[in-house]
Amino acid sequence: MPRTRKSQRRLYQAAVLAVVLLFAPVTAVRAYASPYQRNAASVPYEPVAIVFGAGAPNGQPTPYLARRLNVALDLYQRGKVTVILVTGDNSHPGYDEPTVMRDYLVARGVPTARIVRDFAGFDTWASCARAKKIFGVDHATLVTQDFHMPRALLLCRAAGIDGYGVSDTGESVDGENELVHDSAREVLAGIKAWGQAVFQPTPVLGKKETGVAAALAAAGVKAAALSR
Repeated sequence: MPRTRKSQRRLYQAAVLAVVLLFAPVTAVRAYASPYQRNAASVPYEPVAIVFGAGAPNGQPTPYLARRLNVALDLYQRGKVTVILVTGDNSHPGYDEPTVMRDYLVARGVPTARIVRDFAGFDTWASCARAKKIFGVDHATLVTQDFHMPRALLLCRAAGIDGYGVSDTGESVDGENELVHDSAREVLAGIKAWGQAVFQPTPVLGKKETGVAAALAAAGVKAAALSR
């Protein structure tokens, strides 16, 4: 420790500044996203819900992912959305988040024809950018956990997707330790999110997909509903 009061004061000031700079991005993300967060009862109708992957080891959704899917199921049953776009990781054989997500919803009564899979949603930015550029979604209801929602809203709106977010607001799956881990991760993820929102790196793209438009058309929703 510094021996003089002046040196100690400078060290304290530097520490405070470091903390402020560390937490500023995630605080700004939350402030930006706050006006766009709703619950299942109050969110306006959107033709599409986007559900972000959260792990599917051994062909089963993690507890966090299952809870996201339950929120999407609730929105569908309430008539708040018509089609559900499930986006996740399918980067290697034997691991297929989107199919696990689809099967979970189908087993609970959502018709297969109302679910569209995005196999290259490797992170939040990729999911948002692909929903816009590959699937043609201009506005949607986002579904994820409450700690992840501000970042998802920031990145999807940066990608050109308007709409709202409906979060799973339940308690942490594994208790206090998991909550601390999630909060710490979001601090670092907030820094990354601002960088992606500003610089908009190109994710894995490929050819355009008509699955969302076709699913809406089959449900009697005009393709124009995808854009405003």
